[in-house]
Amino acid sequence: MLFGLTISRKNEEIDQRMIITNRQHARVINTGHGSEIRPLIDRTTSAITKCSLAEETLPPGCAVTPHRHRQIEEIYYIVAGRGVMTVGDETREVGPGDAVYIPRGNRHTLENTGADPIKLILVCGPAFFYEDEIADGAET
Repeated sequence: MLFGLTISRKNEEIDQRMIITNRQHARVINTGHGSEIRPLIDRTTSAITKCSLAEETLPPGCAVTPHRHRQIEEIYYIVAGRGVMTVGDETREVGPGDAVYIPRGNRHTLENTGADPIKLILVCGPAFFYEDEIADGAET
């Protein structure tokens, strides 16, 4: 069904209404590695489970804590700034307009090597959930 209808699938109600979240009103998460993440549409803002969208700002000199996911595949889309992206054993420079696919199970990190903040869009499938993330050194 479409446009505001709620359907039932095997005793599970699925909300089919449009969701709009403006970044100015999104909650800000301050990470341990110094970035700000704004969940735009995810499990904390809606009943979504198949995918999620967030914005991250990574200051100069900071790096995303190396980690991997058990189930989640990610795409990092670089809107502004420059850095070095590592996925598995591969490391490449990235900048505005670059989209990086991160297969599940692959260790990854992004380091801001530029003078300006990196602004990136995070796309996850299924929708991000903290229990799926494994930080370097943590047990599997």
